[in-house]
Amino acid sequence: MKILIALTYYRPHISGLTIYVERLAQALAERGHRVTVLTSHYQRSLPYREVIDGVTVLRHPVLFRLSKGSIMPGFLSRAGMLMREHDVVSVHLPQAEGGPLAFIGRALAHKPVVLTYHCDLQLPPGILNRVIDRAVFASNWLAGKFANRIVAYTEDYARNSPLLSQFKDKIVVIYPPVIMPPPEATAVTALKTKYADGKAVVGFAARFAEEKGVNYLIDSLPFVRAKIPNVKYLLAGEYQNVIGENVWARLQPHIEKNRLYLEFLGQLPNRAMGNFFGACDVLTVPSINSTESFGLVQIEAMLSGCPVVASDLPGVREPVRVTGMGEIVPIRDARALAEGIVRVLQNRAQYIRPRQEIAALFALEQTVAAYEKLFRALKGGAP
Repeated sequence: MKILIALTYYRPHISGLTIYVERLAQALAERGHRVTVLTSHYQRSLPYREVIDGVTVLRHPVLFRLSKGSIMPGFLSRAGMLMREHDVVSVHLPQAEGGPLAFIGRALAHKPVVLTYHCDLQLPPGILNRVIDRAVFASNWLAGKFANRIVAYTEDYARNSPLLSQFKDKIVVIYPPVIMPPPEATAVTALKTKYADGKAVVGFAARFAEEKGVNYLIDSLPFVRAKIPNVKYLLAGEYQNVIGENVWARLQPHIEKNRLYLEFLGQLPNRAMGNFFGACDVLTVPSINSTESFGLVQIEAMLSGCPVVASDLPGVREPVRVTGMGEIVPIRDARALAEGIVRVLQNRAQYIRPRQEIAALFALEQTVAAYEKLFRALKGGAP
């Protein structure tokens, strides 16, 4: 099959969405499909066209950015031409162009359109961001009307999403693609020695974005130290110059107050993440709103033998619910987050599950096969 994937950002930009699409695209290419990704040329140093692991990546020029969105004149017409050359169109939301892309694909190019709905969009406070939120919601709703099918991560999230709940008859639930090699014992020991030196390690793995709730994580530190004084927080992920965010600058007073117990590792390559999770005694996912719909890092941590404390949000609570490998805590509550962390640290052995048990639930092969089955059915004329 010839598959066209459209989304705003692709690698090397790192987010749960870009990791998801990269894994899916590469796995489909490995199965012999011709996969093209149409995305934004958000960074000047990137080529406009390249082939990455069998996937053709086309980056369209960006005139300017508006919050996290990209203004790209000619993007839709280019997408329309590419759609005519492909068998199926895979549009990844949220993105401002979602509605027009689905309309062009279904009504003009006469190709089946599959949406993958990664999350609701909730930008940081501000009048402009509220306008953008509403505009993107309207575009996503239009995409839902024209799409043949909509892929959601979980039934929990689909049932609670203001948008997905309006398209129940089109929803197909597919767990996200997970790839995580086992930790290497020597590398894990080296990380623990370098950063923790015998301390209990609380992990966080995400870019510093408003919805990730990192402020509540940092504010939980004094409550954790009251019960477990010998503790260190390791935070992996981009924290400075994050597109559309000012979280790092805003949190400086909180960070300085707890600086002795915090280490910021920055963006780690995927091959190093298993070792990072292996070095953590518990991983935290303190997300605060429905911009977070699952948290891929939870499964990656569990595969690495690390239990999780996650926010009680639709979708985000799914990994802990189905595996039992962690605790679910109320959102926007630093003290409750700390209590969950302490429970896991004090009773860690009871939360651990065998790697093969987690892998059986969230196998990459199952995810890719489900997409392939869906694409083939639509290409064959399913409504």
